[in-house]
Amino acid sequence: MFEPLLLLIAAAFLLAGFVKGVIGLGLPTVSMGLLAVTMQPSHALAIVIVPAIITNIWQTLVGPYLRDIIRRLWPLMVGTVIGIWLNSDMLTGPYARYGTIVLGVLLVIYAIIGLNKFSFQVARRDEGWIGGIVGVVTGIISAATGVQVIPSMPFMQAIGMEKDELVQALGVFFTVATVALAFNLTTAGLLTAATALPGAVAMASAFAGMFIGQAVRSRMQPEAFRRWFLIAMILLGLYLAGSTVYNIFRA
Repeated sequence: MFEPLLLLIAAAFLLAGFVKGVIGLGLPTVSMGLLAVTMQPSHALAIVIVPAIITNIWQTLVGPYLRDIIRRLWPLMVGTVIGIWLNSDMLTGPYARYGTIVLGVLLVIYAIIGLNKFSFQVARRDEGWIGGIVGVVTGIISAATGVQVIPSMPFMQAIGMEKDELVQALGVFFTVATVALAFNLTTAGLLTAATALPGAVAMASAFAGMFIGQAVRSRMQPEAFRRWFLIAMILLGLYLAGSTVYNIFRA
């Protein structure tokens, strides 16, 4: 692995970990967005996947709500696995280059939702079938981009989970989704021994960034940081989508 690329990976995960340390989420989203500037989403995801799985497992085990989360979210998780399987060749097929465009658009949507704090409610009786549909859509999108927050996160907020339960639920859901993605990557030959060193650098940088972010959280206003972070995500998403479209038409 070329050393400057390792430095880029370290910087991307240090920033992504810092964001997660300050506001509690965003590690895969930020790291995928930053790495996609210099590589295809499939290669970026191969680096992101192991740190994402480990941090999500840790988040899964922190809290007493695991049984209730599985009972309420199993349609969402099963649907996501099905969606990832249905779109399994998107990362390596002839349309793989369009994944960067989709990723850019998703970053913009994710940021706009966060800035405007859109909210809606899903009745308990409708959680199952709506969760299944949301899961399939999330899986199809995730298989192409590596990002699992749209539309799964708005759905989990809409079913009325309390703050601590929501944090643990995100860990459970993202663990299932990233393991399914890891299977796709292994089948496609992208998750190999060659990704071990970049993955180790990513892991160490992510935890260092999280530690720093948690240390400064009490000294700054998380809401202000979150607002500027989301604005930066909009700019990054526009750049990714715009530059990829330009390169496609120029070719």
